[in-house]
Amino acid sequence: MLFKQAQQRRGTFRAVTYYIEYCMARAVLALLAALPRTVASAIGGRLFRLVGPFLKADKIARRNLAQAFPDWDKAKIDATVRDVWDNLGRGAGEFPHANNLNVLDPDGPIETIGLEHLWEAKRKGAFMMVSAHMANWELATTVASQHGCPMTAIYRPADNPWMDRYFRAIRSGFTGKLLPKGRSGMRDAVMTLKEGRPLALLLDQKLNEGMAVPFFGREAMTASAPIEMALRQGAPILPVRIERIEDTRFRVTIHPPLVAPDTDDRHAKVRAILVQYNTLLEAWIRERPGQWFWLHKRWPN
Repeated sequence: MLFKQAQQRRGTFRAVTYYIEYCMARAVLALLAALPRTVASAIGGRLFRLVGPFLKADKIARRNLAQAFPDWDKAKIDATVRDVWDNLGRGAGEFPHANNLNVLDPDGPIETIGLEHLWEAKRKGAFMMVSAHMANWELATTVASQHGCPMTAIYRPADNPWMDRYFRAIRSGFTGKLLPKGRSGMRDAVMTLKEGRPLALLLDQKLNEGMAVPFFGREAMTASAPIEMALRQGAPILPVRIERIEDTRFRVTIHPPLVAPDTDDRHAKVRAILVQYNTLLEAWIRERPGQWFWLHKRWPN
């Protein structure tokens, strides 16, 4: 009885805490939404540069960078981590403005390269877009949606249910259906491809399941189930690169489909695709290291 009461109190405390966090976050985001996008981006970048170094994730980023770039000195790592926080803060400041972007404007803030690959994949039916937590990663589905190809996207729900509803409401403006990570989401993802609709996901974070694939010279567990799913459905897999060119200007590059080897060994096919993708992703990160999400534990300790 006492244990049950304690659980109820903890649940009530958590619910109240989540609601307070939500109210505070919504107040900040409402302020950012009222400002010009360029100003909101700059404020977000400055705020994250100030707060980031005091967070535990800052140490994770420094450890990751030191292992990925063993020849870098402390000054280079310091500058890159600062860029990481700036990019994340800018992304947060830009988020309330996500539904106001016009990617079709040739003089707008987004340059798109490789649209012919999107058209060809769309013509064939189901396909998969794979991207990474780089620059403002929400732009991949924004570009596809505004070019007449709304994507069903797999995403990680926020722990705070109030914030999750808010994020979903914003994201619904620039993507199609949202599927939560996990078994139920994967079942819906399979049906998405079977029904001939496109799917989008970010394929750069650590997974307990999956396949160990080289990434910056170390084995990194990489999600293999989505790739196997795409191969089973014969769906092309398009890598999409997002770059922050300058402040609030971006370049989105849609690459040709990844090519599986001609073999009946499905495991070998999946691994080859993942190796191709990780190699491509590593090249993107090496070119713009301050724009990737170095803050999570991508590799085993």
